[in-house]
Amino acid sequence: MKVSVLVPTYRRPANLLKCLQAVCKQELPPAEVLVVCRIDDPSSRAAIGEFMASHALPIRVVDVTEGGVVAALNAGIAVCTSEVVCITDDDAMPDPDWTKRVAEHFAADPSIAGVGGKDRLYINGKFQAGERELVGVVQTSGRTVGNHHLGVGPARYVDILKGANMSFRTEPLKAIGIDRRLKGTGAQVHNEMALSLALRRSGWKLVYDPRVQVEHHHAQRFDEDARKAPALIAHANSSYNLNLILLEHFPGARGMRVWRWYQLVGTRDAPGLVQVVRMLMKGELGIFSRWRAVRQGAAAALRDVRGG
Repeated sequence: MKVSVLVPTYRRPANLLKCLQAVCKQELPPAEVLVVCRIDDPSSRAAIGEFMASHALPIRVVDVTEGGVVAALNAGIAVCTSEVVCITDDDAMPDPDWTKRVAEHFAADPSIAGVGGKDRLYINGKFQAGERELVGVVQTSGRTVGNHHLGVGPARYVDILKGANMSFRTEPLKAIGIDRRLKGTGAQVHNEMALSLALRRSGWKLVYDPRVQVEHHHAQRFDEDARKAPALIAHANSSYNLNLILLEHFPGARGMRVWRWYQLVGTRDAPGLVQVVRMLMKGELGIFSRWRAVRQGAAAALRDVRGG
């Protein structure tokens, strides 16, 4: 089974070089490595050129002019020539058996369209320890459970994979692609959720296997979705994307119940009224501005999906 590796990158050349070094060590060598790079990113392009001059890795540089990870991923997907494409971030380093384990899952079950696994996560150099069995699930309320970096136990079916460690059969991936309506100029939060749930609605299975691992060191983002202090527009964009995805995944009255759950309760990242009260009690006085941005994004998503 031929496997491609896809890495979107933007202004993180040192991280990218570590990622490519890890890809070089794969027990199942990729048939191609698609590095998607903006034409206005000279530091990354120079790093790729230097790496290609000293390594035999079959790298293809895919040029993009549009900002955002959605455009980058779609550009790489469009030119992929293998049966399977393994996607990771430029601040992640896949384990040597990454592509091999992924290919084994796809070879074993033709009904599987996506395979993901654990990203051993480091934030500001600190390893995020813990263990969770519940991973990658959309609950009946619409609340999403990630925990991909903490997953333990056997391989199992899930609803959502994580962008730092996700692989897909190329044929259904090309047919569906990453939703271009998602808002944002950089990370475009929840893009992997949109793709995962679209594949699930099409009847495909997604598998999470904690043995399929990458080492993930959160690096700086160069857009409004900065990791430490996202701009208010980033909160609005994230909320728009989340609500757009869930309204389409849960059609009709159920979708409205999910939308209203986020309005009333919500989560820490997408706070509703209950979360606002909880955060005020903890002294987070800036929550009102964030809450307004979140609700503006949710209202815009509702208008775009339902109209009026």
